[in-house]
Amino acid sequence: MSQKFDVVVIGAGPGGYVAAIRAAQLGLKTACIEKYIGKDGKVALGGTCLNVGCIPSKALLDSSWKYHEAHDGGLDVHGISAKGVSIDVPAMVGRKDQIVKNLTGGVATLFKANGVTLLEGHGKLLANKQVEVTSSDGQVTVYDAENVIIASGSTPIDIPPAKLNHDTIVDSTGALDFQTVPKKLGVIGAGVIGLELGSVWGRLGSEVTVLEAQDKFLSLVDDQIAKDALKTFTKQGLSIRLGARVTGSEVKKGKVTVFFTDADGEQQMTFDKLIVAVGRRPVTDQVLGADTGVSIDERGFIFVDDYCATSVPGVYAIGDIVRGPMLAHKASEEGIMVAERIVGQKPQMSYDLIPSVIYTHPEIAWVGKNEQQLKSEGVEYKVGVFPFAASGRAMAANDTGGMVKLIADAKTDRVLGVHVIGPSAAELVQQGVIAMEFGSSAEDLGLTVFSHPTLSEALHEAALAANGHAIHIANRKKR
Repeated sequence: MSQKFDVVVIGAGPGGYVAAIRAAQLGLKTACIEKYIGKDGKVALGGTCLNVGCIPSKALLDSSWKYHEAHDGGLDVHGISAKGVSIDVPAMVGRKDQIVKNLTGGVATLFKANGVTLLEGHGKLLANKQVEVTSSDGQVTVYDAENVIIASGSTPIDIPPAKLNHDTIVDSTGALDFQTVPKKLGVIGAGVIGLELGSVWGRLGSEVTVLEAQDKFLSLVDDQIAKDALKTFTKQGLSIRLGARVTGSEVKKGKVTVFFTDADGEQQMTFDKLIVAVGRRPVTDQVLGADTGVSIDERGFIFVDDYCATSVPGVYAIGDIVRGPMLAHKASEEGIMVAERIVGQKPQMSYDLIPSVIYTHPEIAWVGKNEQQLKSEGVEYKVGVFPFAASGRAMAANDTGGMVKLIADAKTDRVLGVHVIGPSAAELVQQGVIAMEFGSSAEDLGLTVFSHPTLSEALHEAALAANGHAIHIANRKKR
């Protein structure tokens, strides 16, 4: 007779491991299945985000920024001169690997502390809420479950014109492990991943060209913020070619030539390395047996309702394999919601208020609606903008690029969106998320006491500016 669990979670990424821990905390007998093998040859928890995504990329972004400041004169203004600054790329990558190892080990410790059973191998949902686990040596075990949470995550999309060879042509995972700085680096895709990885290697000395098929830069971002970002990244040395459709590639003598078309016709460029960062696709193939009854759309996403329940009672799906943005924090909150709903609680997600961040320098972050969305919806709105150039704290840090932009409803004054490009943008937008969760108005934020001097004051001033009350910049004259 097979072993039975109250909850079996397929996948131990930021959605799966969080769901498993919360389910166990609620008294449910819980197992979590993971097949990913880390660099040490053992099963590693944490999914893409922890192993080859959010965390390692932030480690490299921070290391590369420190090098850039010291090497390229960013410290001179502080009276600090640094000569002979060099970068030891293997040491930088080794530090990144150690951080990943510490955190994946931390998840394993949390599993033990909360009584979650780890099942190592490939998980597959069968009919009647049975789950099959195939270990790395091919051994198959079937478990019974009262509830199943599928959290199998996503994987980088590969494209036929630039087939990965994991040497000269790599995906985001390969780009985290370069052992030397490529002289010329090509990036296909000017999205979050492409810009972050392009920034890392650009700061370390690569000549970076980003090829983006869309004619518009960062189409999901507020237009004013996106324009500022394009100007800033170009100034930093990233060559961003919009409307560039890659048609093919050729590897010769350790270099890769990329063929593409743009407004000027057919083009080609040769690089030492090419990163393909055109997005991610859900991992749902091989996760569902033929007779499970779980519905999938044509792109491989599992159909779920607002509470992440699939078409089969007792089977849930969360994270990158369902609708909504492919973000770790969205997956984690869905995991908690599902675990709590299984025991009869009634939490729900605020899908309209999921913040997004691009961890370049300056950071770009946003939550809620942007101007182009509100225009298309016919909503009357007002805008308050405060530039970091007028922030005393930003001046002290020599980091004055960018702005905070707050959008509020013209009639009710309710905050509809917060958009930031600049220092600590992610942290400032999070303040906007909290305010918006509580239905804050721009006036509410304007009446709140912010400590001085802080970067947060820029949000305070943007809220005041929305109503023409900004103190530290001139207010727009009302028409």
